Amino acid sequence: MTKGWTKSDWRAKPRTQMPDYADQAALHAVEAQLAKYPPLVFAGEARKLKKQLALAAEGKAFLLQGGDCAESFAEFSADNIRDTFRVMLQMAVVLTYGAKVPVIKVGRMAGQFAKPRSAPTEVINGVELPSYKGDIINGFEATLEARLPDPQRMLQAYTQAAASLNLLRAFSTGGFADIHRVHSWTLGFAEHDKAERYRELSNRISDALDFMNAAGVNADTAHTLSTVDFYTSHEALLLEYEEALCRIDSITGLPVAGSGHMIWIGDRTRQPDGAHVEFCRGVQNPIGLKCGPSTTAEDLKVLMAKLNPTNEPGRLTLIARFGAGKVGENLPRLIKTVQAEGANVVWSCDPMHGNTIKSSTGYKTRPFDSVLREVREFFAIHKAEGTVPGGVHFEMTGKDVTECTGGLRAVTDEDLSDRYHTACDPRLNASQALELAFLVAEELTTLRQIDRRVAL
Repeated sequence: MTKGWTKSDWRAKPRTQMPDYADQAALHAVEAQLAKYPPLVFAGEARKLKKQLALAAEGKAFLLQGGDCAESFAEFSADNIRDTFRVMLQMAVVLTYGAKVPVIKVGRMAGQFAKPRSAPTEVINGVELPSYKGDIINGFEATLEARLPDPQRMLQAYTQAAASLNLLRAFSTGGFADIHRVHSWTLGFAEHDKAERYRELSNRISDALDFMNAAGVNADTAHTLSTVDFYTSHEALLLEYEEALCRIDSITGLPVAGSGHMIWIGDRTRQPDGAHVEFCRGVQNPIGLKCGPSTTAEDLKVLMAKLNPTNEPGRLTLIARFGAGKVGENLPRLIKTVQAEGANVVWSCDPMHGNTIKSSTGYKTRPFDSVLREVREFFAIHKAEGTVPGGVHFEMTGKDVTECTGGLRAVTDEDLSDRYHTACDPRLNASQALELAFLVAEELTTLRQIDRRVAL
């Protein structure tokens, strides 16, 4: 896969969505410093994730990928990391019960600092400024000085990512992830006045845990009930950062992205002959590829051949992002392309990015009903095509924000101004994310029942 490839080859390819640094000497100094730092993740962890994703492609596991739209330097705190991690654990328990398979937990955390934008500039209070592209590149403040790309920000991003990973690893193994504790939090959600439809499933999970405990299977006797595998992921947008953290795996001798366990290529940077595809094709990590309405069958063929030439299971995840009402026009043709090529892929649904609208109060938002509709369309099409819906991909937070409308607690357009904290795109709050997990679990349960009937 990497014969003749070097980690700097992307520099000779057309680049898009990346900053132009005015001070090249300062940029080179930061790159040299990062190249001396330890990798944030390790090759063995990436290989383990790849094996688990191979199971998701077969329907023997399910991918849950979620977290911030763009991580913030200003909002970095242990509490925020803990709260998002906790909600993802709750979602995973519910999905595990619905799917009856292991749930692979991958956070958009410890590296999701850069964001592509639809335009290079934006007008704020009548002044045209460079667009905010994430804290690793420039500042959110509406001043020209803040919006100029600063390579020093890469060092702060690395430090924050390292601290985040340290805490996530502690939470994953230190008792916080005990399944009984996690489910007790979910029971509180199910007690909400409008949560009756979720209470039955929640009670069934309680019964299952009680039975396991009575049978002697608990956190004291089964290590897997008190610890979890938790992986990190981000869009590999800022390639100077990615190259600086690329390392050679001491076991295989092959290059690995040391910035995160899984990296993905965005819908705006998936040019087959572009810089981002060139970098990602050479590292051994699991790779995600966002597929939007403009993804053609020919593009997909070329990209699959470049990113996974040996057709390695678990290597490539196709993240569908079309928008509610558009899945039927786009997903079947891409599924047929994958089948015609005989490609091994994980199909995941990103129901967030195609459903962004401007609310009546002027805020960018995503209606919960549209997000849910796209998820249901994704499952329905895979059912019709006889293929495996392998995962979901959400922008979400553990905080009680008001950024997406709808859901159990019925956030309205007028509520958006209460706690609208995102620096970029609107995120599901903790309640909306967990509610969505219950609804996805219902879809998974239905699929499992259909599969069982077919087997009989």
